[in-house]
Amino acid sequence: MWALDYTVAVSAGWLFVTSNENKWREAQQILGRDLDRITIELPEIQAPTTMEVALEKAKVAYALLKRPVIVEDAGVELKALGGFPGPFIKFWEKLGGLESICRAADGLKDRRAEAVCALVAYDARGPQPFEGRAAGTIAPSPRGTQGFGWDPVFIPEGDSRTWGEVTPAEKDARSHRRRAWELLARQLRG
Repeated sequence: MWALDYTVAVSAGWLFVTSNENKWREAQQILGRDLDRITIELPEIQAPTTMEVALEKAKVAYALLKRPVIVEDAGVELKALGGFPGPFIKFWEKLGGLESICRAADGLKDRRAEAVCALVAYDARGPQPFEGRAAGTIAPSPRGTQGFGWDPVFIPEGDSRTWGEVTPAEKDARSHRRRAWELLARQLRG
């Protein structure tokens, strides 16, 4: 397991701004400690990358709260579609359902995808962006009840199970979110 000390990353007044309770829970599991959180309404810009969305959310959150914040956005990039849907995956899931993501991948010659987590720590120094990625493929059909969002359609590289079929600990050990939080913690420790 990871030996990195995450306590610095969430001390000194850092506040995780998210309305997604699942992201908050997963972050706490990864960190191995409680993480202060606030839910506020933030505009979600339409942008081609998860990082652009996270940067704008962090800028707005810091301006509203006037204290150090951490904001996350996540997405899935399909290789055969040039990175689409990226940050739009949540809308695809909401409008078409998970099965529609699998059916769309049926028509592609390449089912490879990358899960992306963009974290932005924002304080008086400005934004500090961190990105974690996990390679994988889109499953032939949704499988599993673990996790949340598009976990049942994402098969991480080196496994035959979707993130919806693995335990939370298995996912947390190698997820895009784990990788992003690791980078953030290292930088804020330095």
